[in-house]
Amino acid sequence: MSAELHRRAVVAETHNDLLMGVVARPPERWAGFFRERWLPQLRDGGVDLQVLPVFIDEQFRPEGSLRETLRMIEAAHVLAEGNADEVSLCRDGEEIDRALADGKIALVLALESAPGLDANVELFSTLHRLGVRVASIAHWGRTPLADGSGEDATGSRLTRAGVETLAEMERLGMLFDVSHLGASGVAHVLELATRPVMATHSSARALRDHHRNLTDDQLRGIAATGGVVCVNFLAGFLSADPAEWTIDRLVDHIEHVASVAGIDHVGLGPDFIRELNLELTPPCCEGMVTMAGFDVNAVVPGLDGPRGLPLVTEALLRRGHSEPDILKILGDNVHHLFQKQLGRPA
Repeated sequence: MSAELHRRAVVAETHNDLLMGVVARPPERWAGFFRERWLPQLRDGGVDLQVLPVFIDEQFRPEGSLRETLRMIEAAHVLAEGNADEVSLCRDGEEIDRALADGKIALVLALESAPGLDANVELFSTLHRLGVRVASIAHWGRTPLADGSGEDATGSRLTRAGVETLAEMERLGMLFDVSHLGASGVAHVLELATRPVMATHSSARALRDHHRNLTDDQLRGIAATGGVVCVNFLAGFLSADPAEWTIDRLVDHIEHVASVAGIDHVGLGPDFIRELNLELTPPCCEGMVTMAGFDVNAVVPGLDGPRGLPLVTEALLRRGHSEPDILKILGDNVHHLFQKQLGRPA
């Protein structure tokens, strides 16, 4: 029953850093590597809609950030063109619907913390022209636009350029992503937002008191904008106790978000990074362990990559959730948000 339901669902996955693995190969291998390494995983996991974040590792910051940002965006276009029978890089809801109707995986480009842009807000328009449709403006630390959650003690709100960025993204029809943003920054965004905002990969702070997770007030605030909170699967964000690194604990977070924000405002943002961390040389994201406070390679058994996503459907059914609610969680909520907002100018 769960397998049939999972096949029938539109499964939307809002955070997989696979572009980092693609761009680590020579350009002539980008399309082929995606087809060999990632496409089977996405198909086995039933993924229909995949957000592709552009994350710039420490080794490229600050001097090479913009160059690497452009390389990763180019890699996304190349892998989409080279696998046009299987995937489509989408700029709006109509293109997503067309891809899904054709049996293709809809890909959506996102920026994670936008380090290459500095305070040059006008470059968001440039990246919008290149197909970027979702963006966050901070990671763990400080940027010219805002502070990440690792700097919560500063109590910092958005900078002037950060405020301008939010307005520009709303004008362009880009979705603002609050994952990784500091608490005061999230509050500032929720004060100013006139269009839906989302969290692409954040769990519930009421269940795991970690600065990367969202409080109940933040969950309600995001829902009030019409946005969606996509729950992070990383074990350390679900519990401080390794004995609780289970699928049931993940479902606890999904249920909590649904109970606070509403069933129409929860989705899946797995943050599948273990494979990338283990394969990239030099090691990817070494500073993350210090900032996170736990081993970021620790995963819930079975959920180390997209192939494990059917296990979530199985667990939701086992916990007694209705099919309509499960379909919303798996992807309908994100799909509907993208249909209404993605690429639609204010």
